[in-house]
Amino acid sequence: MKKLSKPILFFGSGPVAAESLRLLAEYCEIEAVITKPRPAHHHGDVPVLRIAAELKLPVHTVRNRRELDMLIAETSFQSDLGVLIDFGIIVSQTVIDAFPRGIINSHFSLLPEWRGADPITFSILSGQAQTGISLMLLTAGMDEGPILAYAQHPIGPETTTPTLTHDLILLSDATLQSMLPLYLSGKAIPVPQDESTAPTYSRKLTKSDGIIDWNKPAQELEREIRAFAEWPKSHAVIDGKPVILLKTHVVDQAGRPGSIAPNPHKTLIVFCAQQALAIDELKPAGKQTMTGVAFAAGYLRK
Repeated sequence: MKKLSKPILFFGSGPVAAESLRLLAEYCEIEAVITKPRPAHHHGDVPVLRIAAELKLPVHTVRNRRELDMLIAETSFQSDLGVLIDFGIIVSQTVIDAFPRGIINSHFSLLPEWRGADPITFSILSGQAQTGISLMLLTAGMDEGPILAYAQHPIGPETTTPTLTHDLILLSDATLQSMLPLYLSGKAIPVPQDESTAPTYSRKLTKSDGIIDWNKPAQELEREIRAFAEWPKSHAVIDGKPVILLKTHVVDQAGRPGSIAPNPHKTLIVFCAQQALAIDELKPAGKQTMTGVAFAAGYLRK
């Protein structure tokens, strides 16, 4: 595959950034990688550092905006363009201005939808039928920059955050691969985001987000279970037993929220504020994944 004639600087820190870096390196000369350092006392895998080492790329680590400002001010990078994916550090206008062609951010939503830290999870939580990626020129405002390209992707009834993340990484890469040459040659012009659409905002999740509240509608809980599949996972208590819910579907039954419907040994069903959840798969604390029926047979009080 022919590489771009001009080098780029890559900004990224999380697992999404790591896989994106590996794909980007196939058609881009990457001058250096700017990422977060290995966390203190962390001895496990740091995906971006591992991929950069495999590709033999120079790496610079920064912990925050101030350190990033200092790095850019004190280092003579040659790249006219930066590409930023899953970086996790706010980039100042000073850093943006250091790149004659700016910094392109691949954001995993159709902006101005789901600006912020976790657009993939919130696209599933909202129940929308499609999402996508936006190639945006970075500005000092949070995800407010002009758009180079959009690419859409459906959200199916069984889509989880891990499966959607995988699909959007590939979609992002395909879009970057086609758009970077056009942008660098002046054939792709960024346009402002659609001001007629009110922005929505995502946020970072906390552990408490993963606690199941049976007083919510079943449809909302079913989306939470798919959205939180990787983290923080969906923690519940069924008949006094702590479990992680892995796969469910909504059934049209009614009862006291949190109580179990009759005949759980045929289908384990827990009532919610509206309708009920049939538990297809769960994981009891300290045990292996099992079906709801197997859990009912082995763990429910007779």
